[in-house]
Amino acid sequence: MMASSTDRRPSALRAFLAGEAAGGIVLMAAAAAAMIVANSPLAPTYFAALKAYIGPLNVLHWINDALMAVFFLLVGLEIKREFLDGQLSTWPRRILPGIAAAGGMIAPAIIYVAINAGQAETLRGWAIPTATDIAFALGVLALLGKRVPVSLKIFLTALAIIDDLGAVAIIAAFYTADLSLAWLGGAVAVLAVLTILNRRGEERLPIYLALGAVLWVFVLKSGVHATLAGVALALTVPLRTSPGRPDDPHSPLHTLEHALHPWVAFMIVPIFGFANAGVSLAGMSISALLAPVPLGIAAGLFVGKQIGVFLTTFIAVKLGWTDCPEDATWPQVYGVSLLCGIGFTMSLFIGLLAFPNSATLQDEVKIGVLAGSLLSAFVGTLVLLIAKREARPTPS
Repeated sequence: MMASSTDRRPSALRAFLAGEAAGGIVLMAAAAAAMIVANSPLAPTYFAALKAYIGPLNVLHWINDALMAVFFLLVGLEIKREFLDGQLSTWPRRILPGIAAAGGMIAPAIIYVAINAGQAETLRGWAIPTATDIAFALGVLALLGKRVPVSLKIFLTALAIIDDLGAVAIIAAFYTADLSLAWLGGAVAVLAVLTILNRRGEERLPIYLALGAVLWVFVLKSGVHATLAGVALALTVPLRTSPGRPDDPHSPLHTLEHALHPWVAFMIVPIFGFANAGVSLAGMSISALLAPVPLGIAAGLFVGKQIGVFLTTFIAVKLGWTDCPEDATWPQVYGVSLLCGIGFTMSLFIGLLAFPNSATLQDEVKIGVLAGSLLSAFVGTLVLLIAKREARPTPS
């Protein structure tokens, strides 16, 4: 008998989780390599290579503005698919991860602001600890294997996707430089053409990608961060569905997402991690770690995330608004809440936008993100190793 669409869904989801988890493990290795190189005799070569110019941009800008636009394109595709035809396609499915994501963004921001109160320059970094790194967090869960129920992996994935949506909104609203109306107008015109193509049923991906490249140039010149062009392009890529056949495997969005995923997970994000996680620890002291920026970020990620995610989840379930993830115990939910404090990719990215002209503050961002993420990963893993799964009733 032919499998139904609902039969295919879990296997597709497991494939997605496996891919994200494997990418997270590669990202961990890239971040560790960056720290090793930045504190070795190769450090001068490492930092000089990142500053070397290739055409109009240096290597670091090509990575952060161009390669990461592809990352944001994939993020946009995942957000669109999940909201239209995935785990977030109905309001009941959105309630728990949506509430948890909101709590997980508000609490870290409050903690960062409290620690940096009265310092106008460093307050710009309030959004840095609000992000969760889906690949890194799922990579940790992958190492735990069957100790964590699939429902919690789905919960973490949905939460992180909503978290990414929040991060994109924050970047657009708070980290936009002086605008050039002419270039911005050009970007809007290209986006309008893409939207018309979508409405008319155009499904040839090369056309969307060619116009997307033009859109990236216009957005780069406009003052809006260039990576947002990736998200804008993603929203115009068609997702074809039909009754009884959700998430058509031949849909342009589906095709592009699957084509991009291995490149993003195993090349683009690790390159970003290697280029941005390297910070010299020479002369580092406890007082440097306790400076407002690294302390605010680390406390926001480790303390704020677990409080925001776990507390809002607990309240939502106890008030009867939604159900606890299937087969999960509260200690396991708490362990996953801790893992939400792994901010890495998006946190580092927001940090670069918050302090674009201060190498010192950028290094402090890296220290805070690494400290908060590692602490969250270690303690979260420890809690999940100790926590027990809910016993399933034995059939009579």
